[in-house]
Amino acid sequence: MTLQLPPGDFAAYLFDCDGTIVDSMPLHFVAWVKALAEFGCNDFTQEFFYSMGGVPIAGVVDAINRRDGRFGDQAIPAEPFMLRYDEIYFSMLPDLTGVPEVLEVIHAAHGEIPFAVVSGSTRESVTKSLEALGILGLFDTLVCAGDYAHGKPSPEPFLLAASRLGVEPTKCLVFEDAEAGIRAATAAGMASVRIAQPHERVAA
Repeated sequence: MTLQLPPGDFAAYLFDCDGTIVDSMPLHFVAWVKALAEFGCNDFTQEFFYSMGGVPIAGVVDAINRRDGRFGDQAIPAEPFMLRYDEIYFSMLPDLTGVPEVLEVIHAAHGEIPFAVVSGSTRESVTKSLEALGILGLFDTLVCAGDYAHGKPSPEPFLLAASRLGVEPTKCLVFEDAEAGIRAATAAGMASVRIAQPHERVAA
């Protein structure tokens, strides 16, 4: 399936990573379930998982702690959790595949305009995911968790990417699968293309 891009003379493409370039959301869900179970949390649904799309891991952990009334010593610690979560996800990278219609756009436009990845995941996670597909070198910059103070749906991550590329925000086209990412792109004054999530592609 070929993506239908909005009309416009775009000077840069900004891509979310998980669920947009790499079809990693099913693997991330498994990693969440397994890692949370090790920290005593067994109530993590796909509905909640997809509702938090684009939110950095630390933000999701904070939301789970608040949802479950976990405070003080009872709270899931963000840093140890993220380390364990990454270990589990990285162990599944041999099974990672790309989103075909997005890879088609990347390969067709590479060398014509600059690309950035704008993700709520850690730099290590984004780097390893792109390396697994052999496309890390196609991107001019990576904007990842830790590079910005406010994650999606704040426009800050996308505006940072545009600044790094030296492109006006209104000249950027964003590729996103998560509602928070689409809202962030809109707030940044950028046009966007929504990528169907795995459960939507199955339903179709």
